[in-house]
Amino acid sequence: MAYPPAAQSPPARQPSVKVILASADVQRVVDRIAHQILEKTQGAQQTVLLGIPTRGAPLARRLAARISAFEDVAVPVGVLDITLYRDDLRRHATRAVGPTQLPPGGIDGKRVILVDDVLFSGRTVRAALDALNDVGRPASVQLAVLVDRGHRELPIRADYVGKNIPTSLAESVKVTLAETDDADEVKLYGGTTS
Repeated sequence: MAYPPAAQSPPARQPSVKVILASADVQRVVDRIAHQILEKTQGAQQTVLLGIPTRGAPLARRLAARISAFEDVAVPVGVLDITLYRDDLRRHATRAVGPTQLPPGGIDGKRVILVDDVLFSGRTVRAALDALNDVGRPASVQLAVLVDRGHRELPIRADYVGKNIPTSLAESVKVTLAETDDADEVKLYGGTTS
């Protein structure tokens, strides 16, 4: 007696991954932000770039290097650790506190541009503003991000945006940089493909 063939189960769905920015695209975006900073700040006078770890710090250094290449202007660069100012410390494992490194001239009376890789809820930027308040009194504060993915929970917007990527809350954006991850790339994870 012949038995009917067993029903085939559908193939497992894999999370989709889409490359939004490849290495050359990341470089072009950094160049564009550097040009925008030069235009909006009248040549980056009295401007300081502060990177928010982890990937904001190398982005700030890249921006300073590109500004110097375009206009021969040396923009001071520093790092602003926000670990103790985060509002999710109770929900996540203990984090190591990193160093805040201000440029030799400090930030008082300067235009500070905070630099980060991805702008999402705005909570990281809020923490950075609190941390900034404890280390000096800038004349003004602006924000530069490589990617703005939307979904703000706080009234925060970036002054300089490399790429707007509309996302759903089920998706995530992952930025990798050569300085921290050995490659420059922006990927969008989420959804499923069969």
